Amino acid sequence: MKTSITIIGAGMGGLMLARVLHNHGIEFTVYEAETSFTSRDQGGLLDIHEYNGQRALKAAGLYESFLKIVRPGEDAKRIVDKEGTILLDKLSNPQSSQPEVARGDLRKMLIDSIPSNKILWGHKLKSVTAIDGGRHIVSFANGTTVNCDLLVGADGAWSKVRAIVSDSKPLYSGITFVEIAISSANNKENLDFIGQGTLIAASHGKALFAHRNADGSCRGYVTLKKPEDWFKSFDSANSENLLHGVLEEFKDWSPKLTRLIADSECPPVLRPIYALPATHEWNRVPGVTLVGDAAHLMSPFAGEGANLALYDGAELGQALVNDYADVEKALLRYERSLFPRSREYAIKTAQNFERFFDETAPYSVVEIFKKI
Repeated sequence: MKTSITIIGAGMGGLMLARVLHNHGIEFTVYEAETSFTSRDQGGLLDIHEYNGQRALKAAGLYESFLKIVRPGEDAKRIVDKEGTILLDKLSNPQSSQPEVARGDLRKMLIDSIPSNKILWGHKLKSVTAIDGGRHIVSFANGTTVNCDLLVGADGAWSKVRAIVSDSKPLYSGITFVEIAISSANNKENLDFIGQGTLIAASHGKALFAHRNADGSCRGYVTLKKPEDWFKSFDSANSENLLHGVLEEFKDWSPKLTRLIADSECPPVLRPIYALPATHEWNRVPGVTLVGDAAHLMSPFAGEGANLALYDGAELGQALVNDYADVEKALLRYERSLFPRSREYAIKTAQNFERFFDETAPYSVVEIFKKI
């Protein structure tokens, strides 16, 4: 008897799982809330790590395709203090074990690796109802309902599938990212200061990240350790007001750095950082499991989120291939491996997070990148 596999979310973890299942002729359907791949900006660059993300890509037969979208030369890192003094200047390494790739390029590669009719766009999850034998009825906001034998929550930070297996909810980390971007026009002075890849400036409770793109533009984030209410106190309809408020927090920083904020040409989009507890796990619930941020949301300060999502998807896919006749056995094996792996990286990420913003920054940040 065939198992009906429903994957909620066409992010890194859900797509990797879909790819592995497709490679082995196992039927599935991915349901994605977005109306199309182009319905939103896909975000910046990712470091894909040799020990998890790249292993997943190799297991899925996508490593050669991955190498074609790698951005050579953009893995350079320059770390400065708030005066703009260069403390560490790591040049690009063509043999890097964690090359950079655009998040959008990677997601598009994964989407293209499975049949187009396997992803149903515009399906926002509304509710899940348990029925007999570990099966579930999944309802979507567009009125569609499906019955499934296996439900996989790949639906990100605010996963609705997570609520079936766990009471845990993401908590605000104390840090919010404010997105900035500058086009290529009249950008030479900024680019020269950024260097060949990513500029990181940090001090106690605040940081600035700016990445130099090959087309002469740059994008990045201003990061502040502030309560969420501080950001909400600004008029959301007045982006200049928010940008001015952020700039005030950096008034003792070098103009070489603050102009990267002042010259930003995009609305200052707020991205508050949330995380699940490092110890997050759940008891085995028949017919349901999680991958990626739904399972182990963490801050980006170790660059593990997308890598773990890819690895989760590949591991779950292989577990199902190995034990397709006994799905519960496959899920139990997958989760027994998932929990200690997630905990290890969540603890590492939390430690990096603290070091990025403690009283020893930016020297603590230098020490982190010396080891990479």
